[in-house]
Amino acid sequence: MSNDPLLQPYQLKHLTLRNRIMITSHEPAYPEDGMPKDRYRAYHVERARAGVALTMTAGSASVARDSPPVFNNILAWKDEVVGWMRALTDECHDHGAAVMIQLTHLGRRTRWDKADWLPVVSPSHSREPAHRAFPKRLEDWDIARIIEDYADAAERMKDAGLDGIELQAYGHLMDQFWSPLTNDLDAPYGGSLDNRLRFTFDTLRAIRERVGPDFIVGVRYTGDEDLPGGLTRADGLEISQRLKDSGMVDFLNVVKGHIDSDPGLTDVIPIQGMRNAPHLDFAGEIRAATQFPTFHAAKIPDVATARHAIASGKLDMVGMTRAHIADPHLVRKIVEGREADIRPCVGANYCLDRIYQGGMALCLHNPATGREREVGHTIAPAPLPKRVSVIGAGPAGLEAARVAAERGHAVTVFEAADQPGGQIRLTAQDPRRREMISITDWRYEQCLKRGVTFRFNTYAEASDVVESAPDLVIVATGGLPHTEVLAQGNALVVSAWDILSGDAAPGRDVLIFDDAGDNPGLMAADKISATGARVEIVTPDRSFAPEVMAMNLVPYMRNLQTRDTVFTVTWRLLSVAREGNRLRATLGSDYGAATQERLVDQVVINHGTRPLDELYFELKPLSSNLGEVDYEALISGRPQESARNPDGQFALFRIGDAVSARNTHAAIYDALRLMKDL
Repeated sequence: MSNDPLLQPYQLKHLTLRNRIMITSHEPAYPEDGMPKDRYRAYHVERARAGVALTMTAGSASVARDSPPVFNNILAWKDEVVGWMRALTDECHDHGAAVMIQLTHLGRRTRWDKADWLPVVSPSHSREPAHRAFPKRLEDWDIARIIEDYADAAERMKDAGLDGIELQAYGHLMDQFWSPLTNDLDAPYGGSLDNRLRFTFDTLRAIRERVGPDFIVGVRYTGDEDLPGGLTRADGLEISQRLKDSGMVDFLNVVKGHIDSDPGLTDVIPIQGMRNAPHLDFAGEIRAATQFPTFHAAKIPDVATARHAIASGKLDMVGMTRAHIADPHLVRKIVEGREADIRPCVGANYCLDRIYQGGMALCLHNPATGREREVGHTIAPAPLPKRVSVIGAGPAGLEAARVAAERGHAVTVFEAADQPGGQIRLTAQDPRRREMISITDWRYEQCLKRGVTFRFNTYAEASDVVESAPDLVIVATGGLPHTEVLAQGNALVVSAWDILSGDAAPGRDVLIFDDAGDNPGLMAADKISATGARVEIVTPDRSFAPEVMAMNLVPYMRNLQTRDTVFTVTWRLLSVAREGNRLRATLGSDYGAATQERLVDQVVINHGTRPLDELYFELKPLSSNLGEVDYEALISGRPQESARNPDGQFALFRIGDAVSARNTHAAIYDALRLMKDL
């Protein structure tokens, strides 16, 4: 028996959970036709197989037609969901994990132009900033109907064999009733706190009538909206006690804050650069006050923090949700004494930001997440060991080396710098984004454990590669900033990389032309504006930094809006000319013939990278496949077998930004799906 607090069992009513680690309710947006089909099931089963005690499916599973998901959620109002949820639950049970689901009515947190085009409903006409729909104020028949919808959905989940359900009450309909900011109904459902809680308790009674007293029912709720005029900490303590005293609730899952705007959401679910476990002490106060089963999750990315949460008595179950997106085998590695091998969550939030833009949740540095059936989290040994040479020790090169070494190949990595990291090392110079370095640090350590040879300070020539006598060569040399985008004046500008690396000192009056819309442009603006300089960010797009996405944008804006920074959209930088000791920048528009001018002392361009591919093209004639990639084989998981050049000495491939400017996830995914079958 282990003495580790995290590995102790926990008794929740009749249910024995095998340890204290859970995956809280979240929606990775994997459903098909609103159902948790094969991809969804494989995602949860992978984590169940690896030892998690409780996996919560379906952040925001919809209980009603007039709660249309704004991203791809489970539709719990459909009878066909029962079979799909039973298949998921049965397989997770086979591996010893409990399964629950979160049920909700979104209220105003959706849009009227989704699904059946029904009006959005809420206890007031107040519009949510994030989704912008003006809701209908609920009528009595709406309330009665929705209560029955909750009960119907709960009954379906019991029929599917789940261990319990959780009701969502932060930002959704249930706590829209609770908050004075979103409830202006008259009695019996508006006014006093008693009245504002009535909908919740009416719903709980209806659910209990359907599922009985033994089925587990919990509530995930905000104990403090942290908004002027909203629910206070004192309100949260009172609500917590009333939920416990109702006798209809079996656990409390506590959050702090509000999610009606991007900044609010980011404070509830903090990202990189923000404090770890910021609401843990608050959740501990709720548990101490109620002496009731208390769960919580909010940026608890590491085992040490999770262990403290349990050992200190702040929580009964600790949620490590994004940590399990990064490494589904987290619990197994704890059990096996391999905590150092856990792939760390770096808080990049590629998972959540993608779903809020309509895509599947993906992990920035674990491309197998969400692709459990296609790629998988376990690397199979190769039938025949080979010699592999990798050029470049950025994220793509390190992943290629790691996977090749796990397959049993002998791997040599050539790197021009004196240490690994590539562009990640440049990114991590920003104190707010220093967690990113774990992407390459983890891979480097895994490579060293598997005997990979690194040749640093080596700008590899074709002869160096040939001398290593490889069977397989992977070119992961990355790219260099591309700034030659002007009709005139290209020699007068600097790149965003120049600013971030310190190769160019920030000016005092700076124009940043951001035509890539990704992090380097905003990182440069952040660094320059912090010196007190005036900064104007110009983009031809109709919104700035579209590749940064919602939650990652928040910390940038909190800095830039307190400084002398302005954003100019729909304008393109055409040319730059010297005028005395200053620069005259001419802007044009894609919409017409209009032009503007700016007089500044520095122009910075962020226009992505161009591949550093000279070595690849030198090696190409020497290769057996002439660099060709069989895309059908790549996608279907078959080995690359092209042999266009019978006299070739090795197979040759390039990956990541050495192919084209994309992002870190794409670079690592290139490496993983290529190398796992070679």
